[in-house]
Amino acid sequence: MHIHILGICGTFMAGVALLARAAGHTVSGCDAGVYPPMSTQLADVGIALREGYDPEQLTEFQPDIVVIGNVMSRGRPIVEELLNRDLPYASGPAWLSEHMLRGRHVLAVAGTHGKTTTSSLLAWILEYAGREPGFLIGGIPANFGQSARLGAAPFFVVEADEYDTAFFDKRSKFVHYRPRTLILNNLEFDHADIFPDLAAIQRQFHHLLRTVPGSGLIVANGQDANLAEVLAMGCWTPVERFGTGNWEARDTAPDGGAFDVYFQGERQGRATWTQLGMHSVHNALAAIAAARHVGVSVASAIEALRDFQGVKRRLEVRGMVNGVTVYDDFAHHPTAIATTLAGLRARVGSQPIIAVLEPRSNTMKMGVFKDSLAPALNEADHVVLYQAPDLGWNLDAVAATLGSRGRVCHTLDETLVAIQARIKPGTQVLIMSNGGFGGIHERLLQSLQAGGR
Repeated sequence: MHIHILGICGTFMAGVALLARAAGHTVSGCDAGVYPPMSTQLADVGIALREGYDPEQLTEFQPDIVVIGNVMSRGRPIVEELLNRDLPYASGPAWLSEHMLRGRHVLAVAGTHGKTTTSSLLAWILEYAGREPGFLIGGIPANFGQSARLGAAPFFVVEADEYDTAFFDKRSKFVHYRPRTLILNNLEFDHADIFPDLAAIQRQFHHLLRTVPGSGLIVANGQDANLAEVLAMGCWTPVERFGTGNWEARDTAPDGGAFDVYFQGERQGRATWTQLGMHSVHNALAAIAAARHVGVSVASAIEALRDFQGVKRRLEVRGMVNGVTVYDDFAHHPTAIATTLAGLRARVGSQPIIAVLEPRSNTMKMGVFKDSLAPALNEADHVVLYQAPDLGWNLDAVAATLGSRGRVCHTLDETLVAIQARIKPGTQVLIMSNGGFGGIHERLLQSLQAGGR
């Protein structure tokens, strides 16, 4: 079968492409604004990519089915062409469910924050225990070097996103997956472009709960009131809670790099690893609980944490030059920004932190978080905010709240100059964006190598 994927370089759709190719299908696709790591990952396995959405590619490739990413909308010429020609099409989540997940034990990870890291961690724990899981993750786990694989065992780990499925299916992606083991990390308001309020998101999460069988398991954050409300709407599956309840971390190091794992009040062992922050500790507890549900011992899961290498673009060290460390992080929600900074601060102590932020998500562009953004950046010594041309509101008020610590820049060149002006040996530069940010990480590192400040 020849599958042509519209929006192929999105983290989810790229994973679908890799799985389809591994299953023996011919795969091609198109996208706009292509950037690594997904674009290079696809090219490495020989998937044909087309820049842009010209309708002529439907004739050129002559696919048996077109798989449509949720970046596509009515009015795009290629969408209108496939509808007018009555070509077979499906959404990415529906195609994944029908062709990849059917008959497998699906372990899904849902929540506003931490899905990618927790999915990666769960897949690694299963791999460490010899289960050889399949997975589809919205990032690239360093332990695997790819965002998706078929795997050899019944188990399949999927990052379960609440964003809508496609222009013709406005349900959340995760309702397609039918998990038997489900992690609920947390729940906050996000995706203001498709959800009017928190209650609308909670309804989608409850739709997800309705698909988990009674013989399955739900692993839920016991400290999250919004999730508690979802579970109170009706739950037909056993629930284990982490953070408080069934699974707890005690004697935790200040930076989250070590902690004792407790289950039902009994100590299971001490975990040591390279990840930062209490949010990472909670991710680990959730993954350990989910792995236990499919037969992995807690002791083995704790051992696996030691060798977990993290995920690209999740507090990833991009380089160290002359005592300056440059990180790349995907954080684009105030809670994620705050927890990432808190974890970094706990690790580096009094060393100066420069937070560099590109507010790029649809919700950020709508200004929904403008009042909570400055408090989320409190742990940074300096903050450089990039005012992109398409940002729908002005960042000056955020900078004013930050006082002398805040600076707004309107070009990438100006942003680089602002960062360099604040750098001294020992500085930690945390660059946060859910896009490519114009390659600013490499530009900064090159400038530092050349002796710039």
